[in-house]
Amino acid sequence: MALITSTEMFKKALEGHYAVGAFNVNNMEIIQGITEAAQQEHSPFILQVSAGARKYAKTVYLVKLVEAAMEDTGLDTVLHLDHGEDFEICKQCVDDGFSSVMIDASKLPFDENVRETKRVVEYAHDRGVVVEAELGKLAGIEDNVNVSEADALFTDPDQAAEFVEKTGVDSLAIAIGTSHGAYKFKGEPRLDFDRLAKVHSLMPDFPIVLHGASSVPQEFVEFCNKYGGEIPGARGVPEDMLRKAATMGVAKINIDTDLRLAMTGNIRKVLFEQPDVFDPRTYLKPGREAIKNMVAHKMRDVLGSSGKY
Repeated sequence: MALITSTEMFKKALEGHYAVGAFNVNNMEIIQGITEAAQQEHSPFILQVSAGARKYAKTVYLVKLVEAAMEDTGLDTVLHLDHGEDFEICKQCVDDGFSSVMIDASKLPFDENVRETKRVVEYAHDRGVVVEAELGKLAGIEDNVNVSEADALFTDPDQAAEFVEKTGVDSLAIAIGTSHGAYKFKGEPRLDFDRLAKVHSLMPDFPIVLHGASSVPQEFVEFCNKYGGEIPGARGVPEDMLRKAATMGVAKINIDTDLRLAMTGNIRKVLFEQPDVFDPRTYLKPGREAIKNMVAHKMRDVLGSSGKY
């Protein structure tokens, strides 16, 4: 088992018309749940670390936990930096042993985004690390990503092709209507599949990434609220839309909120039904199992990646 890059993983996904799930990790139980699901489903997967996760757990702990999970399961995986804010953060994660980093300079003008991304690409590629970038902005709030709906900007397909050519980036996150966080749509959910098809037609062998792609299953929202949660009006991307996107050049789909909902709901249930419980192992164990079941469902029924490892 080893930390690997996503190059071969994405190549197989594009050929097989499925997507690889990239799941955000924050602690041991989440990492265990994801890797156990991947082992069960024989599915490729990516473990990714956000700014919030680095602040909460520290990078060194997360790296060691990922190494432990690989040793325990015997699985290769990609360790990915999610939404690296600048060159220095990406450089640090490359130096810390990540096999993939994302530079998110999408808030900058196009030429500056190209320049910053190319700088990260050159540093990472020299050290055998792959790079994801972003073009266009996703609305919503998650960790340190905060973009208002008014500022959300869909990706221009021609600009995307130009960006990839100029930067040499390995994958590209595009904006077609997904959104960070649990509150993705005010009206009917809609993804711009025409825009996605145009991007894919211009770069048929290039891996496209969807961020903000949790589905926020209503049964999990209701389950969480049943045991004391207050998550009114949360809505996500319907799973059938994600499955369709996975057949149109989307090789990586990011999922975080759904894992949080599943874990939190099951922890709340234990604490609600057993108020005398104060042993963290008692409530974290069902939380970990909920992560495993959610990830297995995504791999099997949404991403189409089960049996591809």
